[in-house]
Order: sequence, then structure tokens, then C-alpha cells
Amino acid sequence: MRLDKFLKISRLIKRRTLAKEVAEQGRIKLNGSQAKASTNVSAGDELTIQFGQKLLTVRVNDLRENVKKDEASSLYTIVKEEQVNRE
Repeated sequence: MRLDKFLKISRLIKRRTLAKEVAEQGRIKLNGSQAKASTNVSAGDELTIQFGQKLLTVRVNDLRENVKKDEASSLYTIVKEEQVNRE
């Protein structure tokens, strides 16, 4: 599954176009490497996403085409959440 689609379905990022923009800005890493919106995501992969001053690391648990809102968080596990201090 494409990275931008996974981010939308898992509701980590609300819209697919926004997920694509975040990836183009270089704010998403997949298993430690820079990721594009079209990068394929697999179960077991680790994503690091930068949201402003926050760095969120999640592990992909499952890939599904359709998920209900209350089940979306089951697609990933939060590994680490940290603040980024910019000077």
C-alpha cells in the first residue's frame, strides 16, 4: 500500500493530499530512510513523522483498504513520541 494512502486510512494524517505534501517536504522516514508518498508500506515497517515540534514514531501492524474510524488506530502502534527543540 502507498504511504500516503496508509496515512489517510490510519487517520495519522486526515487527507491524502496533505500526507503527500508532508512526504514531499521530507518530514517522513520509513525504516530510517527518507520516504516519498508513493513508497510502499508493509506490516512491520517503522514510520517516523514530524508534526511541527513533535516527532512521532509508529510501527505498522496491519494494512487494510477500508477501516472504520474507531478501528483505525489498530493499524499502527505508537513506539515513541518526542518533542523536537529547534533553535
